Amino acid sequence: MSVTAAMGFAAGGSACGIKAGGGPDLAIVTTETRGPVPAAGVFTLNLAQAAPVQVSRKHLHDAHATAVVLSSGNANAATGEQGRADALRMAELTALGLGCDTTDVLVCSTGLIGYPMPMYALESGIPVLAAKLNGSTAAANAILTTDSVSKEAVVSIEGTNAVIGGMAKGAAMLMPSMATMLAVLTTDAEVDPSTLQTALTRAVDLSFNQLCVDACTSTNDTVLVLASGASGAGITNRNEFHALTDALTEVCSSLAEQMARDAEGASKLARITIRGARSDSQARLAARSVARSQLVQCSLNGEDPYWGRVLSELGVSGAIFDPESVDISFNGIVCCRNGIAAAHDAVALAGAMTERDIHIECTLNAGNGRASVLFTDLSHAYIDENRGTS
Repeated sequence: MSVTAAMGFAAGGSACGIKAGGGPDLAIVTTETRGPVPAAGVFTLNLAQAAPVQVSRKHLHDAHATAVVLSSGNANAATGEQGRADALRMAELTALGLGCDTTDVLVCSTGLIGYPMPMYALESGIPVLAAKLNGSTAAANAILTTDSVSKEAVVSIEGTNAVIGGMAKGAAMLMPSMATMLAVLTTDAEVDPSTLQTALTRAVDLSFNQLCVDACTSTNDTVLVLASGASGAGITNRNEFHALTDALTEVCSSLAEQMARDAEGASKLARITIRGARSDSQARLAARSVARSQLVQCSLNGEDPYWGRVLSELGVSGAIFDPESVDISFNGIVCCRNGIAAAHDAVALAGAMTERDIHIECTLNAGNGRASVLFTDLSHAYIDENRGTS
């Protein structure tokens, strides 16, 4: 019940013919009343923004939405004016099927870049799905591309009877900001649009923006949240706002970790934590530099605790520190202290590197700044997946 765990929402998914293999490729999330509710969004920072992103930005101008229509198998990116017309048509078809205004429908697409949308499939598929929504599980499965499993999460908002549910897709082109991904969140909290946008922006910054798999930022990244208010739990004061933000962050963090665990070809889920930087922003610079290093990723794939590569990446990150004051550990085993090799149990460290989850911790001893980034190893399977158009 992920995206429909919050009261006041319905969802469904189906196969309409976008994907050549015939798999599920169309989803709709909507309010049960088919009326608009407060909504917020965060979108890719890529200048080459896909047509659905452009249409959704425009439709979110009044900070309200009734529904989100999502398609997988074609990104509708780098498709020019025809692409924008096709994305708008998706919104129109959804509005006709649900009985709402076109401008209250947001659009998301994911898949191959540079190919025209097969609108014949959507012209027939959207009306059928809109007329018979079949649940959140079907919706979550319908948005997947190279993902192997669906990503879903539900969290309660502390101190209230309201919840937040969400679904997401993403398995490659994962790099802040954001990951290459689509995510739709819903809540039955009663919250004004401005507060909702502020909370979502903070949550995305602390979750999806702390994820890196291959240092590529997509054209279609979108995170949306709709608030039905059906629980009657109002977000009206500072404590309630923090509770909302914390719950949004928890949902987004869960979805981000699920994406990292399902990243194309990944055999390791790694977390790089930087402590003792001059500031949090400096720590983030350092963490991202290590996370996007192909050499570090290759070391992880080979289960090699090559701390020299980590130190080297810290040195070019832009963070200011003394390299001869740095400590580095893998899964709690310190192998570098004060910038040089440290005596350690090599057998224990080799055993630690065989684990699925690897935690690299770097202490810069330059201040109190801290940051963490999730990333993965770089494998032969990832290369095989991406050698051709995918």
